[in-house]
Amino acid sequence: MTEPRNAPTPPGATPADDGVIPAPALPPRQTGGREPSTGGYRLQPAYYEPARVPAEVLRHAGVPTLPVGSPGKVGVLQLGFARNRGRTELVQHYQKSPLQIMHPLYFNPLRPDMAYTYLMSSGGGILQGDRLRTDLHFGPGTSAYLATQTHTRVYRMDHDYAAAIMNIEVEQDAYVEYLPEPTVPFADSRFYQQTSVVLDESATLLLGETVYAGRLARGERHAYDVYASDLEVRRPDGRLVALDRVRLCPQKGAEPGGAADGVNGLGVLADHDVLTMLYVLTPLASPAQLADTLHRVLGDSGGDLIYGVSTLPHDAGVWMRLVGNDTVAVAAANTAAASAVHELLTGRQAPVIRKS
Repeated sequence: MTEPRNAPTPPGATPADDGVIPAPALPPRQTGGREPSTGGYRLQPAYYEPARVPAEVLRHAGVPTLPVGSPGKVGVLQLGFARNRGRTELVQHYQKSPLQIMHPLYFNPLRPDMAYTYLMSSGGGILQGDRLRTDLHFGPGTSAYLATQTHTRVYRMDHDYAAAIMNIEVEQDAYVEYLPEPTVPFADSRFYQQTSVVLDESATLLLGETVYAGRLARGERHAYDVYASDLEVRRPDGRLVALDRVRLCPQKGAEPGGAADGVNGLGVLADHDVLTMLYVLTPLASPAQLADTLHRVLGDSGGDLIYGVSTLPHDAGVWMRLVGNDTVAVAAANTAAASAVHELLTGRQAPVIRKS
């Protein structure tokens, strides 16, 4: 699922070598016709707008009812963790609505040093014209688990698109798990998620991503306009470790309900409703050990699940991609996979994560 190299180039944009169209210079409408007068650098478009936007998403650019940059349309979250007094503590915290957190928790008796933090939103979901940026920094020797409080709902859009930037930096000997709840793109939504990771060779990162075909309980399947996601992992010196892209672009009218062959094909979702990914980057176990662990756990999950596990270049780790129809079964398999890796890497049983 890669960006087509022959995609049309929007006016003002130049195709990049990797097939992603850089976003053109932002017109005045991005800030309501004026430059923001308060908020400092965090409210400048250069900070919250992705540097490059896929052509499938960029073609939906327009003027929403509340322009990009209006109050409540730009969410910012900056968190910094450091090891202090024998445990991982939050030492930097900036939040701008709708993004926010509560204080980290320490409820795992087997890992009393590990900070558990829930990323939250004061809004009901993601709206047209929203621009969200989250920066997470984990200092040397830190141990942390992060997740979202609930499913991320991407609502219907008449104009423009929504975008979320996630920057993660993991320093020496740190251990981090970021396993968010699924993203649910509603009908007529357009969403782009860009995740950039800088990972020290001695550090460990478990990173997850799950997307539904839509509001499945209402029979809504692939009625969104586009869901696009980019993941890039690099070393501190800039060396590329991993690059993964997801491009889901249903063609409405292909069949009742809006699902398109381009999404349901064998190389994409194979007519399944849930797609989940798990990336494990670590020096604490060999790729063969990690792959064997994931194969063993997923092989016992049963159901209609289809999955694959591959090793990453330079023995950096492994990644898993799984599709299924039963949201409960997919969640159980994903949790079992992450828990098994946690136990392999830490030698301790993974805790049961509660969110209510």
